[in-house]
Amino acid sequence: MAQKLTGRQRRKYRIRNKIAGSPGRPRLTVFRSARHIYAQIVDDVGGATLAHASTLSPDLKGTLSEDDKTAAAKKVGALIAKICLEKKIDKVVFDRNGYLYHGRVKALAEAAREAGLQF
Repeated sequence: MAQKLTGRQRRKYRIRNKIAGSPGRPRLTVFRSARHIYAQIVDDVGGATLAHASTLSPDLKGTLSEDDKTAAAKKVGALIAKICLEKKIDKVVFDRNGYLYHGRVKALAEAAREAGLQF
C-alpha cells in the first residue's frame, strides 16, 4: 500500500534532489515545530553534522520569550552563524526543508546572513 506524501515532504524531496552539502560548502538545514526551531550544518559527503543550534540551546535558553517565535528564530540564525564562523565555515547552501520561505524560516536565514554566513 503506497503512503501518501504531504505537500511539505514532496517539496523537501524536490529540493534535496537539487542541493547537497559538501565539505567546502555544507548544507544549512532548518526544521520548525509548533514551538521550537532547529538549524544544523550538515556535510552530506561525510555524513556528519558539523554544527547545530535551536531554541533549546543552552546559549539561548534564558533569553527567549515564548510569545515571539520569529524573534527566537532570528536569535537561532545569529547563533548558528556564530558557531559556523568559529569553526571556519563561512559559505553554506540553504535547505529550507520543504517549508515556505517566509516567517520563521526567512527570519532565521536573514539573521544568519547578517551575522556573516554566505548563501
